Amino acid sequence: MNQLTLNLPKIDEEATKAKVEQLLDQYRLYLLQVPDDFLPRVTSTYSIVPPSITNEFHSSTEEAALKRFDWEIQRDKFLKRIQRAVNRLSQRERQIIVMLYMQSEEMYDYEVYAEMGLSQRSYYRIKAKAFYRLAFALREEVYKKGGAS
Repeated sequence: MNQLTLNLPKIDEEATKAKVEQLLDQYRLYLLQVPDDFLPRVTSTYSIVPPSITNEFHSSTEEAALKRFDWEIQRDKFLKRIQRAVNRLSQRERQIIVMLYMQSEEMYDYEVYAEMGLSQRSYYRIKAKAFYRLAFALREEVYKKGGAS
């Protein structure tokens, strides 16, 4: 009897973890970030070219508002994507991710496992599993080059 074998690529666990951590750090920054270049200029500008009456936006305030609106739409999509993925994790995995990356106050690993009442070993095992599952939920897993399992 012939057995079917699948040549699935191996996952680079370290690179996958680094990518998920980068996304979670970006999540925290997006919650706090409003770029200065999206703010309208307050100083008036003068031009010797007479204004033309067209449908184009020439006001820096209008351009800044549109640019900021587009950025906020992208930011909101990213934040919702991360939140949906985190909500798919188990309760303990979700609690670890939320406490470490999704609160305004930064916490350290030892604070989280002490507050959760977990041993250090159990905590790191759950955290590693959470990163792995989060990578798949976000479709951000990183595969090793040329290797199959």
